[in-house]
Amino acid sequence: MNLFDVYPKYTLSPTSAKGTFIYTDEGKKYLDLYGGHGVISIGHSHSHYVKRISEQLSKIGFYSNSIDIPIQNELAQRLTEQSGYSDYKLFLCNSGAEATENALKLASFHTKKKKVIAFKNSFHGRTAAALNVTDNPKLSAPINENNFEVKWVELNNKNQLQEALSQNDVCAVIIEGIQGVGGLDMATDEYLKFLQDECKKHDSLLILDEIQSGFGRSGKFFAHQWANIQPDLITMAKGMGNGFPIGGVLIHPKIEAHYGMLGTTFGGNHLACAASMAVLEVLENENLLENVNQISKKIIEEFKNIPSVKQVKGKGLMLGIEMPFPIKELRQKLLYDHHIFTGASANPNVLRVLPPLSVSYAEFEPFIKALHKILS
Repeated sequence: MNLFDVYPKYTLSPTSAKGTFIYTDEGKKYLDLYGGHGVISIGHSHSHYVKRISEQLSKIGFYSNSIDIPIQNELAQRLTEQSGYSDYKLFLCNSGAEATENALKLASFHTKKKKVIAFKNSFHGRTAAALNVTDNPKLSAPINENNFEVKWVELNNKNQLQEALSQNDVCAVIIEGIQGVGGLDMATDEYLKFLQDECKKHDSLLILDEIQSGFGRSGKFFAHQWANIQPDLITMAKGMGNGFPIGGVLIHPKIEAHYGMLGTTFGGNHLACAASMAVLEVLENENLLENVNQISKKIIEEFKNIPSVKQVKGKGLMLGIEMPFPIKELRQKLLYDHHIFTGASANPNVLRVLPPLSVSYAEFEPFIKALHKILS
């Protein structure tokens, strides 16, 4: 049997990884500044992460949500302490797309409406409702086109937002903390505050997609916290499990739960919760948010000293280096000639950089030197 061929791939086969580096079956070492789409948050094969999951697996790895799973409550408590959302509730699932689906469903349940406002160049996942609010029609099959009405708004455009909300028929506005696939654009702090106020005015829920930008990647626990706002629903995944599949939704206390409104077989299983607990513990014990801010400040200044760099987008260690030319060839040279993994985006001129939050400047420096060498 062959695999269903839907992924364009590089001809590399990593067999092991540690910290910021991965190692191939040929024994070659690569600097990982992409983390498999920003998933690796605390570093590959972190000793505490491995220990936490191994110990949990030796006790019980899985049971469904038909019984009490105490580690879910431990995770919720730890998440409360580190995110600052003490009175919110937590729903656990398996991925970012699932988190998006459940957040949209909750917004519709709560408001009894079904229209959604989304932003141009957004990406929220590849499942039915998530695709409807993802600005890439090529990803949608006929069966999941036009499931519900979506109004598309340009990022930071106040007039378009007000017009889209004017009929009071919108259940939710969904926005990424930092656009990932779209090219690292983000709403201004002032616009996020305006957005929150407008949602309240029109009885629409604000959904913050922190799937890629959350769990410390921006330098705060969630990227929207730079703007001092509190959305109604927050979606999480990727760095939440450091590679173990887990997702979640933080839910405002005004949204009431009832049996059957949401559900999942695997979401919040023992192993997934152990993985996420390990991530939270390492984030705190190793002061990784402080590291993100220190490293980010230094490398952004370094990028600005490279003549070919047009601008640096994003925040923390979720960065996009925009060039005045397509970066496809640059990315290949970094990988094959310098053994450095980086990412691409919908903007062909933006090189995405999403290293583990534990990365040191000494580990990052070869990337700066490689850029100077290639672009000189």
